[in-house]
Amino acid sequence: MKKLVLDLDVGIDDTLAVAYALASPEVELVGITTTYGNVTTEQSTANALAVCALLGAPDVPVYPGLPCASFAEDFTVQPVSAFIHGKNGVGEVDVPASDRAPQGQGAVDFIVEAVHRWGKDLIYVPTGPLTNLDAAIAQDPSIVDEVGAVVLMGGALTVPGNVAPWSEANISQDPDAADRVFRSGIPATMIGLDVTLQTLLTYRETALWRETGTEAGKRLADITDYYIKAYETTAPHLHGCGLHDPLACAVAVDPSLVECLPINMMVDVEGPTRGRTIGNPELLNDPNKTMEVAVRVDVPRFLDEFMGRITRLVSSCQ
Repeated sequence: MKKLVLDLDVGIDDTLAVAYALASPEVELVGITTTYGNVTTEQSTANALAVCALLGAPDVPVYPGLPCASFAEDFTVQPVSAFIHGKNGVGEVDVPASDRAPQGQGAVDFIVEAVHRWGKDLIYVPTGPLTNLDAAIAQDPSIVDEVGAVVLMGGALTVPGNVAPWSEANISQDPDAADRVFRSGIPATMIGLDVTLQTLLTYRETALWRETGTEAGKRLADITDYYIKAYETTAPHLHGCGLHDPLACAVAVDPSLVECLPINMMVDVEGPTRGRTIGNPELLNDPNKTMEVAVRVDVPRFLDEFMGRITRLVSSCQ
């Protein structure tokens, strides 16, 4: 069985990614590493512990990650993130705090250790900035060749960004780290806005979770409804909320959900297009493609899997 590590800035779609992972018998969620973005790393860690407990998995280890970008000295949550995810990251819903402490080991050390322990059986899924993974590669470059796969949520190749015309939110948090990861040669699949904005959830689906009658179903529906409501302001043309992080998790479980373009990627780190994810012109003709970018997604099949798995999960929670 494949081992899964999620690296999360635990907001609403990260919460849904945790649910998808826990609802997938094909993989074992062996750990969550936390990062900043939608919330602070400290809040992300608390949210990860609380969400796992809510969803009936109170023993999943949670490893606190780095607090800010590789080029920065601190981090402040942007108002747009607080608007989309709520100040607490989970839609202002009162999710009971876990009485469990995070692991004493930090995220970077755990990533290195996990790669050495599980090797090609390990799939690492970062759905926030790539600061933790960049630091892990710097600490031990051998993990580039040892890890099974990286499936990341971030970037945009064929569509505009969501924080600037050229930049997606996760990549924009730490473009320097993302560029180093992209150029490192680590086997990575980029699940960007190209495909995630095609996978939309509406109040019709969240009502099904509420109808299960479980506390997990009700709270998850309330959390996600907050997200859908935010999208009504930020992207009313979509008529739903994008399932960004859950799609990355789903592709880690079943890569056949997407069609990918093999291309060696880079991130612009200077000039007006800082944060842009684009093909590396120096490696355009290199036959060795270490990255793939998802450009098509089987929307009906993904949404069917997403709803089926998560509805069964929340139905089983007491």
